[in-house]
Amino acid sequence: MIQRKYLTLPSQSFFLFGARGTGKSSWLKSQLTHHNAWYIDLLDPEEEDRFRQRPKTLENEYLAMKKKPKWIVLDEVQRVPKLLDLAHRMIENYKVKFALSGSSARKLKRGGSNLLAGRAFVNYLFPLTYQELGKKFDLESILKWGSLPKLLSLKGNEKEKYLRAYALVYLNEEIRAEQIVRNLEPFREFLRISAQHNGKILNYANISKDVGSDIKTIQSYFQILEDTWMGFHLPAYHESIRKAQRQRPKFFWFDVGVKRALEQTLDMIPKSGTSYYGDCFEHFIIAEVFRLNHYLERDFRLAYFETQNSNAEIDLVLSKGRRRPIVIEIKSTEKINEVEVTALERLAKDFNPEKIYYLSRSDKAQNIGSVLCRPWKAGLDEIFGL
Repeated sequence: MIQRKYLTLPSQSFFLFGARGTGKSSWLKSQLTHHNAWYIDLLDPEEEDRFRQRPKTLENEYLAMKKKPKWIVLDEVQRVPKLLDLAHRMIENYKVKFALSGSSARKLKRGGSNLLAGRAFVNYLFPLTYQELGKKFDLESILKWGSLPKLLSLKGNEKEKYLRAYALVYLNEEIRAEQIVRNLEPFREFLRISAQHNGKILNYANISKDVGSDIKTIQSYFQILEDTWMGFHLPAYHESIRKAQRQRPKFFWFDVGVKRALEQTLDMIPKSGTSYYGDCFEHFIIAEVFRLNHYLERDFRLAYFETQNSNAEIDLVLSKGRRRPIVIEIKSTEKINEVEVTALERLAKDFNPEKIYYLSRSDKAQNIGSVLCRPWKAGLDEIFGL
């Protein structure tokens, strides 16, 4: 089992959010094996029904226990959000600790749940990072299959079957079971089309025509993906957050492999030198930055930049408060293109950046002008101080 590098068992109650298949249940069980813990799996229909019918059963059963557990684990707590109010009271009255996992914050937010009013830490779990995989990291494999933990125990065609089934599990257990959308068929089509638009500036009107739903519905679908940790928006960069919000964002799926499965391109092998390989590589790097930013609590605001005439673009801009931004260009080539580096430096100067990075698959680090050309791993390590 891969050690999750950025998570340790907190000293007090906590939430653990993440998409399905990221290993939340496995991590909770591994961390609490040697603790006195009461584990409740709310994906179990009988358990869910029991606590949904009468949430106070949780407190009653706890009080009846001769040996009181130090921890109570509510796995997939969004299934019975009313348990949060009870957990809140039990933390106050009995000093018991709660570990609360969830693959969706949507139902908790919509149900008016208070997320324990600050009495619990909030943590996240994502697919495995390059740091966590260590010697098992293989870029070509990641670009083809992604980095969900289950894939490590599967071989070739098993990986493909797992990823193909992933969307069905998501639809059945997350969307259908929670009744998040009334009509499943347009949403099913939306999943495929949204994967095809991964990393592109969103044109809601075009997507709505392809799906056959109105623009507001399409926007709500993207919000569902974000609420269920299936992806994230990348807004356009502007020093004024208000102005940035007027421009159209991009959207990235949380995992390269899942995105490829949804767009039905698992039979395509990403080949170095092709634009498709470049898209997969850029997706991978941006997802890694997103994960590390959460894990390490750097609080960077991630954005992209495109000139008004669309002649030039910067892949990633990291900003925070009054600090000067960090500008990042991502290239999947093994050779550093000095013409591209010079163009990047010229474009980035308008930002008055703290640093400019050109991340590629080159194995040599160079400084060209004010641009830090780095092998992508070394560059991410520098940016996040690893």
